[in-house]
Amino acid sequence: MIKEAIDCIDAGTEYCPCKLAESGDCLLCSQLQGECFCDCLNWKGVCIYQELYNNGNKAKEGRKNYTCVVKEVTNYNDEVVMIKFEAPHKLAIDLVRPGSYVFVRTDENNYFDIPISIMNSNIENNIITILIEIRGIKTKNILNIKEKENIVIRGPYWNGVFGLKNINAQKGGKSLILAKGIGVAPMMPVIRKLIAQDNDVKVVVDKNPFENTFGEEFLSEYSLKANEYDLLEQGKLSDHCKVIIKEALKEGVKYIHIAGADILTYNVIQYLDKLDRKDVLLSCCNNFKMCCGEGVCGACTARFSGHRVKRFCKEQSNPRSIFEGRRFI
Repeated sequence: MIKEAIDCIDAGTEYCPCKLAESGDCLLCSQLQGECFCDCLNWKGVCIYQELYNNGNKAKEGRKNYTCVVKEVTNYNDEVVMIKFEAPHKLAIDLVRPGSYVFVRTDENNYFDIPISIMNSNIENNIITILIEIRGIKTKNILNIKEKENIVIRGPYWNGVFGLKNINAQKGGKSLILAKGIGVAPMMPVIRKLIAQDNDVKVVVDKNPFENTFGEEFLSEYSLKANEYDLLEQGKLSDHCKVIIKEALKEGVKYIHIAGADILTYNVIQYLDKLDRKDVLLSCCNNFKMCCGEGVCGACTARFSGHRVKRFCKEQSNPRSIFEGRRFI
């Protein structure tokens, strides 16, 4: 059993206390969970109970909608669309960190917005880049977006990556990035953070099921080039991927970021356990379904042994913990 500290991505920010605190479901505050004593699960420097009281027992104002001007649209065979839009300066700063994402609205209806990870946020010109895979009814409307038109977004949100503490802990070391498909988008802010902390970064990309890797433009800014290999074969780690991981460990890599579906993350964790390398720190994409982004609707919840329910649009977790004790039924 992995012992983990419960952490809320919004605790101590301008968006705390939130609706969960108002309803008595705060992730951290024991008193707001109905307990008699103060036993905060993870002290973040701010008393959430006191903040709620000072705010009239009401939640803080939530995220805002922003109407932004689209600067550039690149369509890749109607499968993937890259959009660059201009945002307010503060929003651009807030979306720099790894795990940042926004909700993009493609219709006037407030319920038809889509959670999309930030690929790049340029704080010098306030241009934000997102990469969207066209999959369903809502994302199909993305194909109608044109340059110089407006796009409505809601944000900022920050829990798009698990293992943020492990990313922040990497300083002057060696890191391995394993990305597959659309995962190249959320890997970019992670790489930016690692480079800023003087890390030597190796990037391996599996572009399947697409023809493009999409990330060359931003990787070139860091003088990086992605090595292309198949990371999965029939739902299992490919031989190439196993060799890449083994060689990286021999070279002194002690941190791996996995930017792909849960099946890739799960298989990498299983392989590291087989090598008896539980000391390797990990981070990965948050692939749980997002709907409201505030932990209220329940779309992001997962149930674990011991009748535990985790709201993964709010709760920051270690990648190894999201599979341990998880109930798949």
